[in-house]
Amino acid sequence: MKPIKSLLVGTGLTVLPTLALAQDAAPGFDEIGPYIMTTLLFCMAGFLVFFMAAGFAMLEGGLVRSKNVTMQMTKNIALFSIAAIMYWMVGFNTMYPGDFNGYFAIGGLTVLDPVGVAAADAALDYASVGSDFFFQLVFVAATASIVSGVLAERIKLWPFLIFVVVLTGFMYPISGSWQWGGGWLSEMGFSDFAGSTVVHSVGGWAALAGAIVLGPRIGKYKDGKVVPMPGSNLALATLGTFILWLGWFGFNGGSQLAMGTVGDVSDVSRIFANTNMAAAAGAVAALILTQIMYKKPDLTMVLNGALAGLVSITAEPLAPSLFGALWIGAVGGIIVVFTVPLLDKFKIDDVVGAIPVHLFAGIWGTIAVIFYGEASLGTQLTGIVAYGVFTFVASLVIWFILKAVMGIRVSEEDEINGLDMSELGMEAYPEFSKG
Repeated sequence: MKPIKSLLVGTGLTVLPTLALAQDAAPGFDEIGPYIMTTLLFCMAGFLVFFMAAGFAMLEGGLVRSKNVTMQMTKNIALFSIAAIMYWMVGFNTMYPGDFNGYFAIGGLTVLDPVGVAAADAALDYASVGSDFFFQLVFVAATASIVSGVLAERIKLWPFLIFVVVLTGFMYPISGSWQWGGGWLSEMGFSDFAGSTVVHSVGGWAALAGAIVLGPRIGKYKDGKVVPMPGSNLALATLGTFILWLGWFGFNGGSQLAMGTVGDVSDVSRIFANTNMAAAAGAVAALILTQIMYKKPDLTMVLNGALAGLVSITAEPLAPSLFGALWIGAVGGIIVVFTVPLLDKFKIDDVVGAIPVHLFAGIWGTIAVIFYGEASLGTQLTGIVAYGVFTFVASLVIWFILKAVMGIRVSEEDEINGLDMSELGMEAYPEFSKG
């Protein structure tokens, strides 16, 4: 009798957890799968976009003269680090404030999901807070990197970094909320899938304002002619371009913002293919056009042609066919070849060609959306103008304030000697220095 009783009790204890699970079953993969896969997408895409910081650093390091390379490396690692802190402190919740008036709402600190968050407490219809925050953060850092390259070789370190604080903590998040945070442009129907305007044009407008206030490098424009100032290492610039090209797969692919269905995963792969095609077309267009115009191909134009193709497709990398991505990217490459000398005519000194790539090609990409989406030309132009006016005017004000308060440009002597020694006291290539 005792063994039978023990068996019955044991069987009962075994069955009880099963009954409890039946009454309170854990969610299945159909329910939690989209959350897991989208979180994974954000993490992987974020890693790729983070690596674009290395791409910007290498591109700038190769296109500036050797006496300014250390300065560019310092600016790039510092700006990313500042962007990370500012986006945590105020930027993320300013850009994604939830319910707000559609124009302006300053947010507070970003708070992550608790450790080991339960499915019942997670946002199963989207992704983890940590992955979303990280993915959005690496975009704002890319915006600041655009400014770094344009203003190279003559700007002081600390005024630049103060501008980065304002840009990444306030300017970019406020304007970003208009579209991606559910603000007034989003309500109007403005379309910018991954940021031709929201990211790239914003960086371009901020850089343009800085270049105007800062002025050109000494000797760049002399007797009505443009004096070439070749970069220190075109191999490094080429490496930087390929790194940026790689990172762009995360930039555009991650902006699908979902990977929980067959359709979502297929769309991500479609975005990858279109992104690659646009870059290739931009490079080839610049290669052919520089051969025609200058009788020899220009590597720096080809590199920027690829980047312009990438910027151009960023506003709508999903809807076009591969042929659509090809012609959109090719137009971007053509834009770069014609607008680089256009800036020189106005004596606007852009050391790395970032304004043609990110601003002009960004405007083109935002307009090109009308060929493949439901957005109207009027709506797209409204968004372009809104971002341009806000960013350019705000940047001008900040640059003028910094110029008046602490000065933004190094002395003539320091510029001639190079910012590596005058600002930092160390050289990137000390074995090649004189003496």
